[in-house]
Amino acid sequence: MLHRFRKQKAMPVQECPSCAHTTQGGNGEDQTLTNVANGCRCRIRRHRAHGAIRQRLLDLGFVPNAEIEMVRCATLGDPLELRVGDYYVTLRKREADLIDVRAA
Repeated sequence: MLHRFRKQKAMPVQECPSCAHTTQGGNGEDQTLTNVANGCRCRIRRHRAHGAIRQRLLDLGFVPNAEIEMVRCATLGDPLELRVGDYYVTLRKREADLIDVRAA
C-alpha cells in the first residue's frame, strides 16, 4: 500500500498562477490559498469564512494584508503548511479554500 502512495507522490510541478501573472507584468488576480504553489508568497485579500472558523483564522494571524508563504503540501494534498510572519501554521485544505489571496 505504501508503494501506491509513493507513485502518487511523483506529481507534476504546478506553476503558481499568481507568480505567472507577476512575471507577465499584470497585477495578479485574487485566488484561493489552495491554488498557491510551494515557495510562493502572497497577501491575504479577504476571508469567506464565517463564525468559529473565521475567528480561528483571525486568531492564527490570517488577517487582511498579511503576507503568507506556502511552505509545502502534505503527501496526499491535505493539510498545507504555511508561514505567517515568523511562525508556521498548518491548515486544512477546506479552511485554506476560504481565504482569497493575491501575489505579494
